[in-house]
Amino acid sequence: MPRLPRAEQFHASEVGIAHCVQRCVRRAYLAGVDSVSGKNYEFRREWIRRRMELLASVFGIDILTYAILSNHMHLVIRNRPDVVNSWSDRELAIRWLRVFPGRRIDEQLAEPMTSDVDIIVNNKERLAIVKLRMSDPSWFMRALCEPIARMANQHDECTGRFWEGRFKAQKITDEAGLLACSMYVDLNPIRAAMAETPEESVHTSAFDRIRSIQAIQIDSAAADLSVITNKEAGRRIRNTPIKELKAQRTAMKKQSRRKILSDAWLCPLTIDERMTIEQREGSGLGGRNRPVKDAVAGVRLQRGEPVASAIGSGVRCSDKGFLSMKIEEYLKLLDWTGRQGRIDKRGKIPSDLQPIFSRLGIDSSMWCDLVWNFKRYFGGGNSAGKPDSLAKDASNRNRKWSRGQRISSECFVG
Repeated sequence: MPRLPRAEQFHASEVGIAHCVQRCVRRAYLAGVDSVSGKNYEFRREWIRRRMELLASVFGIDILTYAILSNHMHLVIRNRPDVVNSWSDRELAIRWLRVFPGRRIDEQLAEPMTSDVDIIVNNKERLAIVKLRMSDPSWFMRALCEPIARMANQHDECTGRFWEGRFKAQKITDEAGLLACSMYVDLNPIRAAMAETPEESVHTSAFDRIRSIQAIQIDSAAADLSVITNKEAGRRIRNTPIKELKAQRTAMKKQSRRKILSDAWLCPLTIDERMTIEQREGSGLGGRNRPVKDAVAGVRLQRGEPVASAIGSGVRCSDKGFLSMKIEEYLKLLDWTGRQGRIDKRGKIPSDLQPIFSRLGIDSSMWCDLVWNFKRYFGGGNSAGKPDSLAKDASNRNRKWSRGQRISSECFVG
């Protein structure tokens, strides 16, 4: 089945979740050790992780899970136009210019100036475009991949294409599909025999969450949303050589870095920051007749149902979780699922995890097959989830069915 146009999969103005995959051209080495040349590219994993961390603090995008492998990377992201709508025009312009300032200083982005901010704020048509792009998964992936390609080509002393093409995206249609997809992404290093357990799977969201539970902190890579005046920018450029200016910027970044928990930039896993529509109206966060959509699949909510919180922490888009389970339950299920790939570790599903499958309508006997063979069920399709939600999604796109709808039915009950 050919890939759908992006506009048919998700829209920047509607909340949705997507599983994104980006591969290197000719399966070249993104990271890891090249067995042919013997070169070690492990350091590139941190390039990508820190770039994701920076973008998580700027875009209206929640990063739910991720995994960086040798020749490709996985991300599960949720766009948040509701959060973008809460930003002022000036904040919106500053965030955009922090990623796309329109000029560079020796491969480094120049700092936004007050005049740049005023130009966008005073141009309403341009501002509307920027607002839409700040919650657009395609623009997020563009801001992530383009600098990595430039840095890798510079390091390899070559030119040309680094990524094999546009990223592949799957729409996640329900929580059952989201749980399976999240675990598939977190277990990728184990499937690839790069690690034996989640706590050894470096550069995955599971690894970051485990280290956070252990109270391990990292230097934040969140963007500085301050601006400088035109006079100050001119003074720096006139009086400072480019190499020194680059060194000064690097030093200033190091001084301004704050310590955060290792998963603070990731979207919280547990949905526990919700409130009802009545509570939202009472707090003045939304109008009485304002339509509200759920953060998983854009489903309209009824009176009394919970809605997403649009509260950010400075290092991520929002504090809204994405699964109705505790982090301890997720990690326990992840560890158990990961062990089922080894013949000597196979066993029955722990009894305390059974209610999770019952609530989501998943056949517990097919759970491991669903996760370990996620590509078999949904790899060739444009969406992932339970058969009924796939059928509904296909109907919304004026299509009769979704690929994976029939074969995945054996993994679900009801």
